[in-house]
Amino acid sequence: MRTADDPADIVIITGMSGAGRSTAAKSLEDLGWFVVDNLPPGLLPTMVDLAARSNGAVSRMAAVVDVRSRAFSTDLKSAISDLGARGATARVVYLEAAEDTLVRRFDSERRPHPLQGSGRVTDGIAAERELLREARGDADLVLDTTRLNVHELRARMRGFFGGGTTSGLRLSVVSFGYKYGLPVDADLVADMRFLPNPHWVPELRPFTGLNDEVAQYVFNQPGAKEFLDRYAELLHIIAAGYRREGKRYVTIAVGCTGGKHRSVAMSERLTARLAADGVETVTVHRDMGRE
Repeated sequence: MRTADDPADIVIITGMSGAGRSTAAKSLEDLGWFVVDNLPPGLLPTMVDLAARSNGAVSRMAAVVDVRSRAFSTDLKSAISDLGARGATARVVYLEAAEDTLVRRFDSERRPHPLQGSGRVTDGIAAERELLREARGDADLVLDTTRLNVHELRARMRGFFGGGTTSGLRLSVVSFGYKYGLPVDADLVADMRFLPNPHWVPELRPFTGLNDEVAQYVFNQPGAKEFLDRYAELLHIIAAGYRREGKRYVTIAVGCTGGKHRSVAMSERLTARLAADGVETVTVHRDMGRE
């Protein structure tokens, strides 16, 4: 149980403008977090100090930091280091999306990109992506919102942060279709295209990997069960290393051609296996239903 002397749980939300930072922040606010929007990185230690004086009333806080400060990367790294010196650990969530998606979102809202100046929206996106390059590399959790609507992004945030504080590792297993592109937020990618495709079995084509008929077909193929067993073992080794390095969030992508049959069935079985072994795991089927 958390006491007044325990350090607050801190999440820093950053990333590309238009990628959903405000939605992510609102999700945490709905979960009872104290949220500050557009906080300069240099004020993060001040926010933590104020929380420390609340005698435990503020135990979970989040801040959305904006890239409009040209010294953003340096300021953020310095602020996180300062928090560490105070005994507090901040988790950084980085939101991104494909360029065409960001352009479409800015056009729909009829507002300029904060860094485009007298240029085009694409110029601002390119400048921001370059400024954020180091922050993305240092992030604890990267979320690609290209194909997520507002409700799906909120669900992803609830999946990661809805359980309160955690010192363990949370795995997100994401099924996807290669025809729709690789998930750019994946830490590890597994390819299920070595298995026969149920799409070419007429009676299985309308179903998905969530149906028993499809799952049985997939796991009756040579190599399917062996892959599951050995990949689960490998993930336990990798997870142990991630824990030693302090990484808290890992996204495992499992792909097939359309993201409907093989990848879905394998993701479900892999999630069940990891959860049975005590690993906190959630499943997301990114492209199921797109066909």
